[in-house]
Formats: sequence, structure tokens, C-alpha cells
Amino acid sequence: MNSLSPVLSLAILAYAGILAAAEPAAEPVIPDYSQTERAKVPEAFKFNVTDLFKDEAAWRSEFEAVAKLVASVDGLAAAWTRSPQSTAAMLELLDAINERGDRLQAYARLQSDMDLSNPAYTRMQAEFQNLAVRFGAKTAFLAPDVLQLGAAQVAAYLTAEARLAPYRFLLEKILRNKDHTLSETEERLIAQVGLFTDIPAKVAGLLNNVDMPRAEVTLADGTRVLLNENNFLKYRLSKNAADRRTVVEAYWHNLGKYENTFAALLDGEMRRQVAFARMYKYPSCLDASLFENNINPEVYRNLITTVRANLAPLHRLFKLKQRMLGLAEFNYYDVPAPAAPSVTRVYSYEQSQQLILAAMAPLGAAYTAGVQRAFAERWIDLYPNKGKQSGGYSSGVYGVHPFIKMNYGGRYDDMSTLAHELGHAMHSDLSNAAQPFATAGYTTFIAEIASTFNENMLLTEALKSGSDDRVKLRMLESYLERMRGTIYAQTLLADFELAMHEQAERGQPLTAEWLKATYEKTYRLYMGCDLGVVKADDTIAVSWAAIPHFFRPYYVFQYVTGMVASSALAEAVSQGGAAGAERYLTMLRAGGSKFPLDLLRDAGVDMSQPAPIEAAIRQFDRLVAEMETLYARLPK
Repeated sequence: MNSLSPVLSLAILAYAGILAAAEPAAEPVIPDYSQTERAKVPEAFKFNVTDLFKDEAAWRSEFEAVAKLVASVDGLAAAWTRSPQSTAAMLELLDAINERGDRLQAYARLQSDMDLSNPAYTRMQAEFQNLAVRFGAKTAFLAPDVLQLGAAQVAAYLTAEARLAPYRFLLEKILRNKDHTLSETEERLIAQVGLFTDIPAKVAGLLNNVDMPRAEVTLADGTRVLLNENNFLKYRLSKNAADRRTVVEAYWHNLGKYENTFAALLDGEMRRQVAFARMYKYPSCLDASLFENNINPEVYRNLITTVRANLAPLHRLFKLKQRMLGLAEFNYYDVPAPAAPSVTRVYSYEQSQQLILAAMAPLGAAYTAGVQRAFAERWIDLYPNKGKQSGGYSSGVYGVHPFIKMNYGGRYDDMSTLAHELGHAMHSDLSNAAQPFATAGYTTFIAEIASTFNENMLLTEALKSGSDDRVKLRMLESYLERMRGTIYAQTLLADFELAMHEQAERGQPLTAEWLKATYEKTYRLYMGCDLGVVKADDTIAVSWAAIPHFFRPYYVFQYVTGMVASSALAEAVSQGGAAGAERYLTMLRAGGSKFPLDLLRDAGVDMSQPAPIEAAIRQFDRLVAEMETLYARLPK
């Protein structure tokens, strides 16, 4: 396996070792609480929200206290820039409101997401949002006043008052944003719009997760399956091609019944984004989304151009999988299906903990101690329950600890997701410990590096090797599937998202028909449909309706840049030992104290160039070639 990079060679050995390890006497049984009321799920499997507030009464008491702080802003606003001391006092007050407000928001959101049908937490979220909008309106003076103060006076204030040091980067960013800052009156008006700007995203989420009836299908063996998201993700990987087709077609046909509603919500969101970009004098929504983090829009466009120019390795993988599956044609519902010989393994939560801790050992004792705290102190909400939001996330809370939402099912992918979310959690934990509140918050661009880095580290949990080619083939396919699902699939979505914004910027509506036609055209390009690589019909065209990230402008491309950067950083840790690990951890501790591209340059990765993307795609192609070699050696 000399063709592989050192870090991936270790990954293959590690994963092979995991799969080849002695099987337990009895396969772990994963508890099923998917139809269990939230209150009846054992506390040990739920994150401990009492670390935020003891109960709703404590939340309401803090809510009132924060509301009083918000009201106090008016009395200080008129004179806040008259001296360095008054400027520091105002910024400290705003930080206190934001920090305490984050805890209020986290409590309401976490409780609501764990039981979407509970109206009490929905009301709490609405109450907090109203307070946040009032706060936003009251602080509309912030940027205009700093701009009026001017760069020279801001520099003088920073020299004169040490308490302003944590706010240097904030003040410099405000000055940089001069051409995109409105008057105080205009900012107040726009802040009021915040009362309803998130409605499209909320409605789409409720429709997808709660209100939309699920299709029910009969599998080839007679089993009846309700296609909630967990079952869809499970059964679309079936070894039976007919079952894959049944499940995938039923899921998308069911979603398609609501395509006009989803289209109207997405059209409203795109119109909002266009309106805000123009109000703030940006040439496009892309510029508006990337300007704050000082990312040149060409980074986004170069990503799409580079990936589009390098689709051959993806198509090579599909052709190999078609041969391995013994299919006369490779259909869109076959794309995620495992093709390598199956190596069955269910991971209990305890086994996942052990493997993740071992994988993180190269980052040092302090990092692994933080991961152990996450396990021991109930940072994690583990299993699905009735009404729980699908998927997973990590929510960092300054001064408390992060909270991780999981829907753990015992698959390797679930363990990888846990490692992914722990990457976010440890990023927050390290940043919060090292940075003041003003610079602790990191950008999404950096966040997805920390999460995918941990996925890499899980794969590199090493030194247990198996010589069985079937094991190595399965591991390679698993790793390549994650690369495909990020580098290629997320760039496809980023490409489609750019087309949506450009359509809205031309003043054209995003109808269901336009969305389906555009998505299908983009899908067919990436998947090689017109080249005979993948066969697809118009069933796939409604897939855009299942992507919640489109309500967060230009979000998905950061998954790609995150994986590319994290791969480079993981290799640096592998080759550089403690020094490489320290450069990486220094980046995490830096939080939001620099622009993201600058943080990455400090860590040794230049994401302004196409070279890291091209290197990742070359790596992808080498791994496909390695799969071809291993498959050729297997007895047929």
C-alpha cells in the first residue's frame, strides 16, 4: 500500500484492525427509544440541561434579569464613545447580555429540539427571539458610532484603555465594514425584521421533522417499514437492489407531494437574502455571506470550478462499485450502497467511547481529558426519542460546556458522527477556555475543520492491522464514501445553491419546476448521467427540499473546505508529532481572534489556492485505484 499517504495508510490499518478485532460473545444491542416519550427516556442518555438552568422557573428569572440589562442600554448609548472608559463599559455590558442570552437561547432550543411537539419550549424560544430583536434594535448604534469615531480615534482608545483589548478585532472588523453599514435608523428598522426572518426555515423544519406524514413501504421479505429519516438512511443501504429502489423512490415521491410548499419557503428565504444583500450594498448574496470572514468569493467559485473539472475519479468509483455489486446498470439509488464484502459490526456506546478516546490520544492528555468529561458529565443526548429532531449537532455555551445532540444507532457512521460532534465540542471547550467571550466564537468555516479532523483521527486509530483484503476493501469504501459525500456531494449542493441565488438576484421566482429542473441538471452533470455512469430519472429532482442548510446562506461549501483542510492538518499531526498537534490545537484555541483563512495559514494550510482541493481529489483517485487492486485480488 505504498501508494497511500502516511495518514491514510494508518487509517486503513486502524479501520482494518477495528473490523478484524475479535467479535464480542454477543453483538451489542442498541436501545430503541424512537417511539418513547421524552420524559420516559432514562436520564443517563439525555444531556444535562440543568447545567444551564435548574428548571423553567430559573430560566424565567434569568430572562427577566437579562431583559432589565437590555433596557439599561438606552441610558448609556448617547455617551458611550465619549471616552475609552465609557466605550469599554458599553462593550462589556453588551458582552454580558450576549453571554447570558446565549444560555437562555441554548436552554430553550435544546429542550425544544429534543421534543419538537412540546409547545412550552416553542413559546420560550419565541419569547427569547422577541427579546433578542429588541436588543438588536437597541444596539443599532454600535457600528455607526464606531465609524463616526474613526480609525484614528479607535486606535487611540485601544492604546489608552486596557479593557478594550478583547474588542480590538471586533472594532477593526466594524471599521472594515464601513461601506456596508447603514444609519442607526435604518439598522433599527432592519433589526425589527428579525421577528419573522427565520419563519421559512422554521416552517420547513417542522414540515420535514414533525408534520409531514411518512410513507410506508413493503420490502422484498414482506417487512413493513415506516420511512422516517432514520429508517430511510438505514434501508437505502440495503443489499437488495429492489429494496433500495423501493425505499428511495417512496421517500422522494412522498417529499414531492409537498414540493410547492417547500419551494415557496425557499423562494421566500432567497428573496430575504437578496433584499438584505442589496440593503447593505453588496454586489451579490455570495459577497454578503463571505465578506464578514474576509473570504474572497473566488474561493467559492474556484471550489466549484476545481471539482467540476475533476469528476473523473468520482465516476471511476461508481464504475468500480457497479462491477463489485454485479449490476447491469448503476442507478442513483445504488450510489450509497456498500459494495465491498460486508463485515458486520455494531458498536455499543461504550465501545465508541473507547475507540474515540484512543483515536484522540495523539492530541495529548488535555484533549482526551476533555472528551472524557463530555462522556462522564452528560454533555451528550444520545438516542432518538419520539418527537426528537433528526440528525446531530454540537452547541457550545460559553462559561458552561458544549451540548451534543445525537441519534445514535450503533453503526460505524454513528460513531463517526459522535467523533465529528465531539470535534465541535472540544473546539468550543478549548476556545472558551483560552479566549474572552468577545473572541471565543469561531466561524463555521473553521468549525467544520475541527469536526472532520476528528473523523480522520477516528480512522487513524492505529496499529491494529488485519491482512484480509476484504477488510481493507470495506474500510477503503467507507472512507471514500465519506469523501464522496463531502467533496463531491456538498460541492454539488453549493453549485445548486449558487444557481438559486443568481436566479433570485435576477428577480426570477424559485418555483418547484425551476428548482427540480435545475437540481436535476446539476445532479446529472456531477454524477455522469449523460456519460452513462449513473442512471437517474426525475425522482431525484426533488432532493433539494430535504436540505435544511439552504436556509443558512452559503453554508454547505464549508463542509468541503473543512474536509480538505482537516485532511491536510491530520497528515501534519501524523508526520509532525507533538509539534503538528500543537499547531492544530493553537488554531482551535484561537477561536475567532483572526479571520479564518489567516488562522489556517498559521496552521500551515492555504485555502485561498486550489492546490489543497486538487490534492484531496488526487488522494481520492489513488484510493479508488487501491480499491481496484484489492478487488482484483479477491477470489470471484
